[in-house]
Amino acid sequence: MLDRLNIAQTDGIIPTLALADRSASEDFVTSLSEAGYDYVRFEFPDMAGMSRGKTVPIGHVGSYMRSGLNFYGGTVALDSSSIPVRKSGYNEEMNYVDCVMVVDTDTVTPVPWLDRTCRVICDTMWYDGRPQMATPRLLLKKMLKVSESMGYTVKMGHEYEFYAVDAETRAPIFEGQPIFATARTHGTSAIDDLIRTLDASGIDIITYNVEHGPGQVEINYSALDGVAAADRAFVFKNTVKEYLATKGLLATFMTKPYKGLSGSCSHFHVSLLDAKTGQNAFLDADREDGMAPLMQSFVQGILDHARASQAIWNPTPNCYRRIRPRTYAPSNISWGVQDRSASVRIKASRDQAQHLEVRVPSALSNPYLVAASVIAAGLLGITQGRDLMPAAAGPKEDDESYEKLPTTIEDALEALKADVALCELLGQEFIQVYLAMKWQETGRLKDEIPAVETAEYFDLY
Repeated sequence: MLDRLNIAQTDGIIPTLALADRSASEDFVTSLSEAGYDYVRFEFPDMAGMSRGKTVPIGHVGSYMRSGLNFYGGTVALDSSSIPVRKSGYNEEMNYVDCVMVVDTDTVTPVPWLDRTCRVICDTMWYDGRPQMATPRLLLKKMLKVSESMGYTVKMGHEYEFYAVDAETRAPIFEGQPIFATARTHGTSAIDDLIRTLDASGIDIITYNVEHGPGQVEINYSALDGVAAADRAFVFKNTVKEYLATKGLLATFMTKPYKGLSGSCSHFHVSLLDAKTGQNAFLDADREDGMAPLMQSFVQGILDHARASQAIWNPTPNCYRRIRPRTYAPSNISWGVQDRSASVRIKASRDQAQHLEVRVPSALSNPYLVAASVIAAGLLGITQGRDLMPAAAGPKEDDESYEKLPTTIEDALEALKADVALCELLGQEFIQVYLAMKWQETGRLKDEIPAVETAEYFDLY
């Protein structure tokens, strides 16, 4: 186990990608055929966490596993309007070349609303074999390898809220603020059907309920170890949107779709496990609140790098409209035991379920990037031996002594650029693409004239 993390050495911690040989590809295709599949969706999580890819008839899957499925190399460096991101290192600098998709055979899941179709999640590499380390999934794999080099595996899970509305009228599927109202939870058959579809997609649903906003729903599923947890979140979000569309509904994970109504979040739950014993490394049952020193340092690492991580946890200008007082959307750098108003909430069960919950990320955030940034920040806290700052009594959102998180995307991007340790650990390749993308999106949106400004000024003045 490493006592200190030499960031320079982490450049060599790169996930290995390899194309399949003939035997492995033929065995894989046979297993899919025996399961009844005729089509396979090769899916790639982009920078926003949206699925991009190609659908392949079963007869061609094997050859693409051996050669790699060609794919535009700058796909991860397309902004939210699919505009190539300038100065990202992935577009004009590479003459807009292709990359190849590399199948992860452990990720096969059904696509229940399509006949005889499954999906498989892919990573990407350039034709010379170099993995695209700006891609969210490979970035998370890198952070997991860093954690493993220190003697820990990571258990984690994402918790999402979203709004469901009629696709034509945009009317919510229910009115009011009926949080936890059982009748409203089951008032729309499409939501109950969605739960069954998610279950058929391999997602272990543990609870679901209506939330605070009209048409707002929360669906929770079980945690997993490693990259499988983020893969589950990726499949979840894309299934919700695709399946509800077949029912005439539009599901949106947009962070703040309505003025004055509840925003949608993605709380992130995480713990470290001892790689040798499988025991929870965050737990010390003899200490107050069960927090082992390792957990305390991990939490402080998150707090140390929260300002920079804000650019990843809340990746669009709209996300910052969610951060309002007394809405359980934390606005300061704080922690507390079971405190819903704190940025980091300690789930102090004092047993093997002991973990922490980062409550800042928005529903629009990318699950791979949220996980990668939290793990990176926490590991920095451990390797630097950081002592956890005191937690004041009372709700943290009411305490003005805490440092505030950035309240605009511009300030958050500047904070990320300025956080040398976090940027070095995440890697320059990712940071270059991410900052170029977010500045391009932000600048483009800033040039638009909001309808509210036209309504306010056009006629009167």
